[in-house]
Amino acid sequence: MNNVNMTHERLLKIILAPHISEKTTFLGEKNNQSVFRVATSATKKEIKAAVELLWKEQKIEVKHVRTINVKGKRKRFGRFMGSRTDWKKAVVSIKEGQELNFSNFSKTEAK
Repeated sequence: MNNVNMTHERLLKIILAPHISEKTTFLGEKNNQSVFRVATSATKKEIKAAVELLWKEQKIEVKHVRTINVKGKRKRFGRFMGSRTDWKKAVVSIKEGQELNFSNFSKTEAK
């Protein structure tokens, strides 16, 4: 964590929300993976460090991270065509025998 971009405050802002769908629950049960909506500027190393920081009380170890850039859909707003914003999705693989518990986040505060 020597990189300038990986400060404590930056890591807390990377993971925006868990992405929950049928496909992600299947991934979680079968492959021990979790899917998150992350900041579009986040790198794989930052996502790995952020997950390990948020669940450090559970001593979670990330095996690997895969990222997907999701393009925003084109939508009609009244008589105007617009588009939703692009966003980034991260698929995080957790080592065997570990499980993310969303009810117990480590109470980390930005210093």
